Amino acid sequence: MDEIHALIIDDSSTGLEVLRELLDAIGVHSTTVQQPSKVDQTIAELERIDVIFLDLEMPQIDGYGMLRKLRNHWGISVPIIAYTVHVSELDTARRLGFDGFLGKPVDIDRFPDQFERIMNGGAVWEVGE
Repeated sequence: MDEIHALIIDDSSTGLEVLRELLDAIGVHSTTVQQPSKVDQTIAELERIDVIFLDLEMPQIDGYGMLRKLRNHWGISVPIIAYTVHVSELDTARRLGFDGFLGKPVDIDRFPDQFERIMNGGAVWEVGE
């Protein structure tokens, strides 16, 4: 999976690091953005994005607003996965257009299979442990 590139948008340094390590373990390159105000600049600089993991609760703009911006302003059509501790938001995330949902904490044993399903267009709507 060394050709796949993930973008992680999360205001939590812990959330960023955990997901980056999980992706590294399966050979997926990633770029992290901790400040939502830097998403535009980061996207403009990236040559490739295959999947986006997006926290729902961030300062300045929530995950739903960021999802609309990614889809409408940037025309992003890759899978965008809600990545959050707010597991009660699963139905809302699905209704508002996310392509999947991973609740924190992510199950490290199940993550490789979940990621493979995401990349193959399958559904991953899981609330974590």
